[in-house]
Parts: sequence; C-alpha cells; structure tokens
Amino acid sequence: MALKNINITINGKNLTVPEGITILEASNRAGVKIPTLCHLDLHDLKMVNKTASCRVCIVEAKGRNTLVPACVTKVYDGMDIRTNSIRAIRARRIAVELLLSNHPNECFTCPKNMDCELQALAAELGIREIKWEGEKIDLPIDTSSFAIVKNPNKCIMCRRCETMCNEVQTCGILSAISRGFSSFVGPAFNISMAESSCTYCGQCVAVCPTAALTEVNNTDQVWDAINDPDKYVIVQTAPAIRVAIGELFGMEAGTIVTGKLVTALRMMGFDKVFDTDFSADLTIMEEASELINRLENNGRLPMLTSCCPAWVKFIEHQFPELLDVPSTCKSPHIMFGTIAKTYYAEKNNIDPDKIVVVSVMPCLAKKAEAKRPELTKDDANNVDIVITTRELGSMLKEAGINFNTLPDSEFDNPLGESTGASVIFGTTGGVIEAAIRTAYEWMTGKELEHVEFTQLRGMEGIREGTVKINDIDLNIGIAHGLGNARKLLEDIRDGKSKYHAIEIMACPGGCIGGGGQPYHHGNIEIIKKRQQAIYNEDKNKAIRKSHENPYIIKLYEEYLGKPLGHKSHDLLHTYYTAKEKI
Repeated sequence: MALKNINITINGKNLTVPEGITILEASNRAGVKIPTLCHLDLHDLKMVNKTASCRVCIVEAKGRNTLVPACVTKVYDGMDIRTNSIRAIRARRIAVELLLSNHPNECFTCPKNMDCELQALAAELGIREIKWEGEKIDLPIDTSSFAIVKNPNKCIMCRRCETMCNEVQTCGILSAISRGFSSFVGPAFNISMAESSCTYCGQCVAVCPTAALTEVNNTDQVWDAINDPDKYVIVQTAPAIRVAIGELFGMEAGTIVTGKLVTALRMMGFDKVFDTDFSADLTIMEEASELINRLENNGRLPMLTSCCPAWVKFIEHQFPELLDVPSTCKSPHIMFGTIAKTYYAEKNNIDPDKIVVVSVMPCLAKKAEAKRPELTKDDANNVDIVITTRELGSMLKEAGINFNTLPDSEFDNPLGESTGASVIFGTTGGVIEAAIRTAYEWMTGKELEHVEFTQLRGMEGIREGTVKINDIDLNIGIAHGLGNARKLLEDIRDGKSKYHAIEIMACPGGCIGGGGQPYHHGNIEIIKKRQQAIYNEDKNKAIRKSHENPYIIKLYEEYLGKPLGHKSHDLLHTYYTAKEKI
C-alpha cells in the first residue's frame, strides 16, 4: 500500500514527502545536505546503520523547539525543520568536539590520514582546536592476525562494522564491549581477531569511518625485498586492481589503467611484472575439469567455487559439514605463486628460494590466506607478501611516481598472458561464467560463439541461471556477500539446493568491492562502475576463453601434463579444515 503524502518545511522550503520517512531521507530528496557519521545506508546491500550514536546529524524541529537526530527521527505532517540554525550547527560541533576529545591526536601518522570521515567532518565544521582535553582510553592494539589491525582507541562506537559483520556478512564476530566511556567494538569477551571466527573479508574495514579497523601494512616488506640484491622479486596484480587503483589518483571510478599499472610496477623495481589473470585461466582449466568430472561421474554436487579465501574460511567455521562441496582448487594468486616457484624457476634457472612473490590484491583475506599451511609447498610460502590496492597506491605516491602521466606497457611473459575469461574473475558471477565458457566447449566439442552469459551477471545478492550443455540443463547459483552465501549453504545442508554449480564471493560486487580497494564511503555506484569496466576489459581481449591461452596450453604440455592429473593435483589443489566457531 502506498504511503500517504504529508507536507513539511525544510529551511523555509515547503515539501510534500511520504509519511514515515526520516528527516535525513526527506532532506536528501530536497537536496539539503545534513552531515552524518555513524549513519550508513547501503540499499544494494540491504544495510542501513541507524545507531544514532554520534549525534552529528542533529537538526532543529522548530514546532517542538527541540534538537533531534535526523537519521532516526521520522517526519510528521506540518513539521518545520531547520538544518542550518545556529542551535543545530553548534550541537553538531559539540558532538564532533566530544568525539575528538577522546580520539588519539595522531592524524599525521594515522593509516587513514586524509581518508578519515571524522577528520573530514571536523574540517567541514570548521573545528580548529580540541576544546576539552580529558581522560582518553588506552587499550591494547590487536595485531594478532595477518590481515586486520584493530585499534579500539580510535573506535567512535558508530557500530558500522558491527552492522556489516552481523547483518550483511552474518559472521557474528563484532559487538559492543564494556559500557560508557570505555566501550568499543570487538569480538566477544575481547578475544583477539586471530582467535575469533573472523573471515578477514575486510568489509568492516571498508565501512569504518576512522582507523579503528585497518589492514596489516606490508609495504615495508615489499620495499625491503625489492632492495635486496639477493632476491628475485616478482609481482602479480589481480584483475580488480586495474579498474580501481586510478581512483587513488583522482581518476573516475571504473577507469581501466592496466598499462599504466604495469609501467608503475616496473618503475618501483620489480624484476618481473606478471598478471594474476594468467593463473585465473589456470584455475579455470582445473575447476572446469573438476566440475565436468563431478557431473559425469556422479560426484558431489553442487560444486562451489573456491577462489575467495574469506568465503572458504566462512564455510570452515560456519558449515564444516559441507567441506566436501567446494572445489579443491587453490585460489589464482596461490596457483601463480606455485607455478612461479616451480615451472618458471626451473625454466629460467632461478633458485626458488631467492624468488619473492608479491601479490597485489583487492582483498584483506589474501594476506591471511598466503600464510595458510594447506597452501604451502615443501614448507615454503607460495606467495610471500600480499599488499592491497590501497597499499600499492601509497607506495606509488611514496616513490613520487606520477601515475596519471605514465605510458602504457605490457605484462611480462609467460605468466602475464591472459584472456577475457580471467579478467571477469574480478566481479561477482565472473568465475562461474569463465568456467562455463570452457566447460561448454569441452563437453559439447563445439565452439562457443557467444561467450557472454548475461544471465549470470548483475548485482543482485543471489542470482541464478541455466545453461544448456548437451542434454544437461546446468543450474547455476551465484551469491556475493556472506549473508547471501549463508542462504545457499543452508539449502545445500537441508537438501533443498537445485544447483549443479555455485559461485560465492564474500565481498559486495565480488573482488571489485574487496576490503582492500579504495574506500567507497558508502557509494555503491563506484562498485558498479568498476564492474562495468571489468566487462569492458573482457570485450577488448583478443582471446576470451581460458583454455585458448597459448601460455596455459604450453604450461600443460611442458610441465603439468593435464588438468586433474597427478602433477597438477599435487601443485594446484588443496583441502579444507573444520574450524571452531568462536
């Protein structure tokens, strides 16, 4: 039933709005800006954080002569609202000044300096001094994990991370600890992040307005490796990086900067610049083969993709009884590290112990994944260091590299050649679409003329499609966001799933919305632009099917033998372990 319209006034302007909406929603419709901090509305993710804890959105309700928070106060007929009255402005300033009075005064050295919403808000409100210097909380900083740093001293209790973790991702890790002045957000009983069931998806980091949650910074390790004359340092860059890193240099969201990225990495001093897309093609060779094998030999169905380490850790903690469902394939960047330290090292007569593999990823979970014992070979890490898009951006700025003016250049080979199928790994639906492009041709023996499976694309949290392959109507499910993944996993557990194959990615939009990407500050349109850029990059590729990558074909001929063969299984596949849910 349609809502009844009512009449209100905002700053002297008469408006007709639906009954039941908030003052903040009404002001947005009127084009009137009200500053916010704890409030975050991500409609596409079905997330609205309405804790009303910061009081930054205070406005004056003239008829009742009172100050109210705009984010949770609903309008009523005849309401007279002043967003710019002196009372409202002063109330906002006091709210922010009180937050700053208990906030570490270390902006110059803070990981989110110039990208902090509290800092930006203080500047917007013209705050030039801390009026109240009182007691500050002084709690231990949690550096226990390989992925996320939790600094409770910078927590402003906005509860955004809690909403993201519990309502969107359904991990249930974060909640309020203690009361009053000493309260902050963290895992239950204040256990460390490493002890908890955190998946390290990094979505809490993506929405945190301050530096209470940030990634573990590995940039110094990379500089040390590059400047070590005894090391041969290889870098690989994930598909989602090339459509996002330009944002850190003032470019429009979705700008494709593949060639500039390669040039920049060479200027930094890497010995070789390769593409994770190469190993994404390699992943499809193994994953498509595994899917076909399960289909033709009554194997465990549905088969789930296993490229996303956050979702893999999610199933280990939350659904350990389903650990035989995911593909046994390692993720693309781990496969790359394996091939770099075996095939590539042998081919180029390089001591693998001297090779340092650096992964540039859109993801925080990749940092922890690289340290997992199940993904090592002969007790050595396949990937040595993982940095995020943001970390690479800061390194380029530190090196004084003018990214915007760089010429384009090409990846090195043989581990730099890729296809359009590998590029779309960066977005939700891309992995399974790439797998179907190959599985279709292998199962039918016919050329796939139309490679774009548009029914698998989009931004809906759960999607499905059917692809006809011979006499099989292949039912495919897709989920992005762990809360959506939970729904599909519950169906599998309960025997209700109708799918043959399912792709799951932990982050909104897939890797393009990863926890290590440039901050979107709640603007989901940025993620949509990155997604379109991924598909544009695919269209511009000369080869668009993974099994047609000439260097992949050569890799199997010279070294691996065949997909799912003894050597490829030994090097490129792994296992999963049930983990306690804490």
